[in-house]
Amino acid sequence: MAISTFNAFKSRNYRLYFTGQSVSLIGTWMQKTAVSWVIYSLTHSKFMLGLTLFSTMFPSFLFSFIGGVVSDRYNRYKLLLLTQVVSMVQAILLTLLIFFGHYTVWEILSLSVLLGIVNAFDVPARQSLVYDMVDDKKDLPNALALNSSMVNLSRLIGPGIAGLVIEKFGDDVCFGLNALSFVAVIISLLMMRLPVFIPRQRTKNILGDLREGLLYVRKTPDISFVIGMLALISLLVLPFSTLIPVYAKDIFHGTASTFGVIDSVIGLGAFSGAIFLASLKPGSNLRKILAINTFVFGTGLILFSHTTLYPLALLFAMIAAFGMMSQITISNTLIQTTVDPAMRGRVISIYAMAFFGMQPLGGLIIGFASQYIGVENTLLGEGIIALAIGVLHVRFLKKRKAGRNPVPTLRKQPADTTIPV
Repeated sequence: MAISTFNAFKSRNYRLYFTGQSVSLIGTWMQKTAVSWVIYSLTHSKFMLGLTLFSTMFPSFLFSFIGGVVSDRYNRYKLLLLTQVVSMVQAILLTLLIFFGHYTVWEILSLSVLLGIVNAFDVPARQSLVYDMVDDKKDLPNALALNSSMVNLSRLIGPGIAGLVIEKFGDDVCFGLNALSFVAVIISLLMMRLPVFIPRQRTKNILGDLREGLLYVRKTPDISFVIGMLALISLLVLPFSTLIPVYAKDIFHGTASTFGVIDSVIGLGAFSGAIFLASLKPGSNLRKILAINTFVFGTGLILFSHTTLYPLALLFAMIAAFGMMSQITISNTLIQTTVDPAMRGRVISIYAMAFFGMQPLGGLIIGFASQYIGVENTLLGEGIIALAIGVLHVRFLKKRKAGRNPVPTLRKQPADTTIPV
C-alpha cells in the first residue's frame, strides 16, 4: 500500500513543497486555534466566532477569481513566494499586537481580513503549481490526496500544540511560532527547480478572462455540479467548526487544551480520510465515494450534536471529519483531473470561491442560529443537511448512469491534457 500511497514523493520538487508546507501549516492551525480562543475569551459571543471565520474567508471569496486570473496570466511560482512572505508579515504583526497587550477584537479581525486577501491569490497559485511539481502526471491525484493529508495532519498536531502553548507560555508565543513556521516553506520554494516560465500571449483583458472562466464552468456539468455541491456543504455544513469552542468551554466545561483536543481529533479523522483517499487504486469511482462519505459526514455530526459524554463525542467528531475530508479532496481531484490546463487557475479560483466564500456566510448563519436554537440543535440541523446533500449526489450518479456518461476515476492522465486546501 505504501508504494501507491506515496507515489508523488518520487518528485523532488513535490517532496520539498510537502516538507515546507507541513511545517507552515502546523503554525497556521496553531494561529487559527489561538485566534478563536482569544476572540471567544474576550467576547463570550458565538456570533463573534462566526464573524472571525467571516473575516478570514470572505475576502478570499471576493478576490479569489482575480487571484485565479493572476495565476493563469503570470508566474505562479513568484506569486506563491510573494504570498508566503506577506503571510509571514501578517503573522508577525499579529504576534506583536498580542505581545504588547493593548489590542481589540477589531484589530485582530482586521489582520484576519488581510490574511484572507492574501489567501485569495495564494490558493490558485499553490494548487495550480502542484501540477508542475509532479514529474509523472499519473501521480497527480495521489499528490492532491497527500496535500489533504498534510493539511489534516497539521490540523491534528497544530491545535493540540496551540492549546498547550497558550496555557504554558501565552497567546503571543503561539502566534510567534506561526510566524517562524513560514521560514520553512519559503526555504523549500527557493530550493525548487521548476520548468522555466513562458508567458502566454493574451488577447483578452482581465475581465475577459473572468468571463471565459465562468462560461467554461457553466458549460461543463461535471465540474459545475461538484462546485455547486461543495458550495452548499461550505455554506450550511462545514461552519460546524465555529461552534467547537462553545462545546469545549460551555458543554464540556474545559479549557484551551480541551478545545485543542477536539480540534485535533477532528484533524485525526480528516487525516485518516485523506490517507484513505491517497490509497485508492486507479479506477476507483470517486463520485460514488464522495456520495457515501457525505452520508458519513452527516451521520457523524448528528451523533456528535447532542452527545454529553466527552470520549464518545470525540469518536463521533472523528467519524464526521473522516466523511468531511472527501468533500474537499475528491471535489478538488475531480476538478483538477478534468479541467482544461489553460483554465486551471480560474477554475481552481471558482472552487476556492465555493469553499472559502460560502463558509464565512455560513459561519454568520450558524452563529446566528445557535443563539436562538442552541448549539446542539444547530449542529443537528447541519448533519441533516449533509444527508440531504448526499441524496443529491446519489441522484446525480443515477442520471449519469442513465445517460451512460463515464464516471471520472483515478486513472492515468495524459500529460498534455490534464491537471490539479
